[in-house]
Amino acid sequence: MTFNLKINLFFSIIISCFCFGQNCDNLLKIKLDSAFSEVFKENEPGGSIFIQQSDKVLYEKSFGLADLKTKEKFTSKTVSNLGSITKTFVAYGILLLENQKKLSTNDNLLKFFPDFKNKEIASKIKLKHFLTHTSGIPDRRNVEKDSIFYLTAKDEENFKPLQSSETLEFEPGSKFEYSNPAYNGLALIIEKISKMKWQKFIEKNIFQPSGMKNSKITDGNFPDKNVAHGYILKDNKYEEYDYSEYPTFTAAGNGGVWSSIDDLKKYIKAINECKFANCDIMKSSKTVKNLENWKEEKPFYHSGVWFVHNGFYYYTKTEENENVIEHAGDQGGFKSHLIMIPEKNITIIWLTNNNQFITGTIRRILLNLNYITS
Repeated sequence: MTFNLKINLFFSIIISCFCFGQNCDNLLKIKLDSAFSEVFKENEPGGSIFIQQSDKVLYEKSFGLADLKTKEKFTSKTVSNLGSITKTFVAYGILLLENQKKLSTNDNLLKFFPDFKNKEIASKIKLKHFLTHTSGIPDRRNVEKDSIFYLTAKDEENFKPLQSSETLEFEPGSKFEYSNPAYNGLALIIEKISKMKWQKFIEKNIFQPSGMKNSKITDGNFPDKNVAHGYILKDNKYEEYDYSEYPTFTAAGNGGVWSSIDDLKKYIKAINECKFANCDIMKSSKTVKNLENWKEEKPFYHSGVWFVHNGFYYYTKTEENENVIEHAGDQGGFKSHLIMIPEKNITIIWLTNNNQFITGTIRRILLNLNYITS
């Protein structure tokens, strides 16, 4: 054992003993405050963090600014872009329609998009493959080349290139390949079946039952009240990097939900209490189903709504043993993560607008203080 490893082990033991001997929750707050003082500065872009265990709030604090021009502070009420956490709302929309017997996740794409160029491909891909990122259909968009077009392209324009696909990259259900335009397609399917804008369907069937009064979904325009802007650090200066600078912001199905920490608390509560869908749907939405064609060595890790796996990340192994249900978001200067750890009754929600991903910081401190175990 190296000297540094011995020192780290020694301090971990000391911290654990101290934590159990005194108020561990206070120590958690002190350590998180110290860590985030390095990530966020008072007059720079910031974020908001919420950690809860059962009914006890372990940590709730906001840092920095939501808007550098107005100097509006980032708070738990600040509406921020969720990026790909949006996909959980789209997925629940599909499951609600399935529960109403209006579609099936075993339906193929040809049923909803009959003008697919290669109808054999469309007949192979089922909705469950789109939901789990296992369709094998290539992303035919050239966002970098056509960045001006994609600044204003909505769901339909982002999905249309996929309909001209001639071949698949792999057989549906055999591999995982994350797909943003697949969720643009799923949003369009909600519209076709519900006979209303998919944004309105989600507002009516998820936001309202959950009490998410301040959440919005991009539909051509963007929220303009109590809203954060996204920023990236370039040449030691923060520059705005969101819906006027970052392509695909207007395509809402992949990342168009805007919400706050306060509203996301209500979202998790609604999921846990089966407020917008019955408990069978909620349980199924957090359970990974076996895919009949799965070829990868690693067990499958997506439920069709959430990433479900051992440890905090689906793409790399970490020390903790708990099973985690999560989805992250990353769009422009916005980052976000929503994490549930059922074995410990822990919920973690955070939003940032400074392009910082802070789950690693939270994970390490929770691990060191034995809120999660290795």
